[in-house]
Amino acid sequence: MSNIKHRKSNSPADKKSKAKRNIRHFTDVHGLPSIEKMVSSVEETPEPISCFITGTIPDWIKGNFLRNGPGKFEIGNQRFNHWFDGMALLHQFKISNGQVTYKSRFLSSDSYQSNQERNRIVVSEFGTVTMPDPCKNFFQRFLSRFELPKPSDNANVSFVTYKGDYYVSTETNIMHKLDPETLQSTGKVDWSKFIAVNGATAHPHTEPDGTTYNMGNSYTPKGAYYNIIRVPGGKPVEGETLEGASVLCSIRSSEKTKPCYYHSFAMSENYVVFIEQPIKMDLLKIATGKLTGKSISDGVSWEPKSNTVFHLIHKDTGKVSPVKYLAKALSTFHQINAFEEGGFLIVDMCASDDGRAITNYQVQNLRKSGEALDEVYNTLCRVFPRRFVLPLNIDSQTPFNQNLIHLPNVTATCLRISTNKVFCTHEDLHGEELHHYGGLEFPQINYDKYNTRPYRYFYGCGFRHLVGDTLIKMDLNGKSMKVWEHAGLYPSEPVFVPSPDATEEDDGVILSVVITPNKDKSTFLLVLDAKSFEELGRASVSVNIPYGFHGAFTAMT
Repeated sequence: MSNIKHRKSNSPADKKSKAKRNIRHFTDVHGLPSIEKMVSSVEETPEPISCFITGTIPDWIKGNFLRNGPGKFEIGNQRFNHWFDGMALLHQFKISNGQVTYKSRFLSSDSYQSNQERNRIVVSEFGTVTMPDPCKNFFQRFLSRFELPKPSDNANVSFVTYKGDYYVSTETNIMHKLDPETLQSTGKVDWSKFIAVNGATAHPHTEPDGTTYNMGNSYTPKGAYYNIIRVPGGKPVEGETLEGASVLCSIRSSEKTKPCYYHSFAMSENYVVFIEQPIKMDLLKIATGKLTGKSISDGVSWEPKSNTVFHLIHKDTGKVSPVKYLAKALSTFHQINAFEEGGFLIVDMCASDDGRAITNYQVQNLRKSGEALDEVYNTLCRVFPRRFVLPLNIDSQTPFNQNLIHLPNVTATCLRISTNKVFCTHEDLHGEELHHYGGLEFPQINYDKYNTRPYRYFYGCGFRHLVGDTLIKMDLNGKSMKVWEHAGLYPSEPVFVPSPDATEEDDGVILSVVITPNKDKSTFLLVLDAKSFEELGRASVSVNIPYGFHGAFTAMT
């Protein structure tokens, strides 16, 4: 990316121009290459094809690397507006004996089938609202605008597990149970049939015994609530899905009709940590979207004058801590890890100081080029890894207005400002070098061994573009980093796979699908040595793959 220039804009003319447009610029990058092909529709590849191997794929890696994300951005002559709206395309890289095959399949959701049958967008998505059916008469079309939007089952965000079974998920109340070998849905599962929630995140947390925690909203005449969900790990009856799921506790939204948007949450050994950030969803705007022609994304707003609130819920009792941990307004999509140490709960996350990025990821923005593309990127606030340290033992003897954190080598602070309120500031989990790589998102760790425990390493994508353009390994000992980068290549979320004889935290490999928008049909699965961060091998596949969201590795026994 040597052709990209970074400069600070301090001239009065620049400032005046920006003030006129009332658009905040966080960077001043010029010369970003086009990535339009990364958000272009592709065909599915339902039958496995062999990949061309360069270098070496370790023989011990045996399993399926599964990826999820949008793969179809147009239906007939209609286009989806937002990146999150594209029809789910599921990918499988099957790895065995140093060889790799690839296949993909569109999720046969109700949304996908209805859209295909009518050759137009029938089901509204996050950033796209459907228009009335032109085949209906005027009166029918008029009445249809007063209907509440139906939840989409276009599960294009991630692969998740409950009770050992795989599902694909988005953020509505409907998931699809999936066969990871065929990539075919074996049935829809509706959260609301088991517990009183209107949706759930695509980022649950699972404990070693299989117990899984998640979060979901519910909307009642008394207002909106955030619900902590627990799903047991056991499956007494073969074929069951979410039976036994329960709501551990409910937290009322600080605003009755404007709950916050959240994409995930944190979990330590004893606590679920819900981060109520000031990205608000206006339920009235969303409910009347068909009438006004506005999508769900039009009802999402950033309210930077509001604080962020950390809510702590004890996993055994479901009791919500009376102490509210406040921080300045921040936006977080993905947490890195959380653990307890010395009477403190440490929460690591990727966060930024602005919450408007979600509305910027429109397909038309991602397909821009030249100065227009630079403008989109420069209005996005960069995301960096941060640590918050929350004291667990606040009581009547806890002093006011002095730093309560006494852990060694920690620069995060926490001040008691009233009886049940403390105000927290974060510590940066990075050095100055990370600014050169545009911050970090899509964080991953050695989850099975180190989630909810003290850890040393995490991995992610650097963002010198609207999508990841580097892979980064962060070492919390000294906040040093290692980087994999190649000009014109765009790696996806890195997934850590431990080696079978692992003795150290980073013994294993990193898997990432690398997109090549400037070269046709040359996408490849990248395998890095997680310790050295050196490339071991590539498995090239002769099809085009759009840039996706999240994935998982499932080992074959």
